[in-house]
Amino acid sequence: MRARLSLWFNRRGWSDLTIGVPYLWLVLFFLLPFLIVLAMSVATRTPTAPPFGYGGENPLVNLDGYARLFTDELYIRAFLTSLTNAGLATVLCLLIGFPMALGLTRVSKGWRNILLMLVILPFWTSFLLRVYAWMGMMGKNSWFNQMLTQGWNWLTPEGWAVTSMPLMHSNFAVVLVMVYTYLPFMILPLYASLERLDPALDEAAMDLGTRPFGVFRDVTLPQSIPGIVAGGLLVFIPAAGELVIPTLVGDAASPMIGRVISDEFSSARDWPMASSVAVALLLIMVIPTMLYSHYQAKADGEGKR
Repeated sequence: MRARLSLWFNRRGWSDLTIGVPYLWLVLFFLLPFLIVLAMSVATRTPTAPPFGYGGENPLVNLDGYARLFTDELYIRAFLTSLTNAGLATVLCLLIGFPMALGLTRVSKGWRNILLMLVILPFWTSFLLRVYAWMGMMGKNSWFNQMLTQGWNWLTPEGWAVTSMPLMHSNFAVVLVMVYTYLPFMILPLYASLERLDPALDEAAMDLGTRPFGVFRDVTLPQSIPGIVAGGLLVFIPAAGELVIPTLVGDAASPMIGRVISDEFSSARDWPMASSVAVALLLIMVIPTMLYSHYQAKADGEGKR
């Protein structure tokens, strides 16, 4: 038995074990929690503990929570606000991050390592502290607010003068802090994608008479689409479900969906409704990702043929 076990480990065991550990991790920390949330989403709210139940006086499957997603203005507005803010943050991260990633590929290796370290340097500081820092900068009496106020008063007529800019507790503040927070998640995939591009293609296009913008549009940009999509997903998905940033700097009258889920779980103690919102958010995020992966795999298969 020992000899057979040793032979199995030498031939297949270690490879099977290496492959099985990630799947076990996904089952324990993704599939099982998702099934629990999915089960709670079809339960009925009760005043007991836990605040939900199945069967008996309550229906076995209750879909009222999912129905409210399409009829209650709170959830519709929260989803639209979340998707709008996340979309704006993703676009701004792309507009800022693409030139930075392209610049990283054009500098020497010595400077490249230093600049990459500066890109990831904010992660060495607590995320919560960085948000609090932005709260201080956007306060009415901060130097950042005063600088924007002076610039506004200099560019506008005298009747439009203001004493301070209302930055805090607005969607502008939410998008601004999310762009700052998630910008490295856009830069790093773009850099990895742009670094693999062959510089000879750009040189060949310029030798054929293409202008620099045409080289970027026709050669560089199409080949960087995988990095753009990867960076966009890494920014958009966590930004859409963000909780801390909208809670600290956002408008309480226009909450994002993460705040709504938190309030339903804690304040309202409506766990079935909160679970329904969480499942809907997960489907909104996962289905486009799966469709992109499917078509990308299909395109790669056709390219190999």
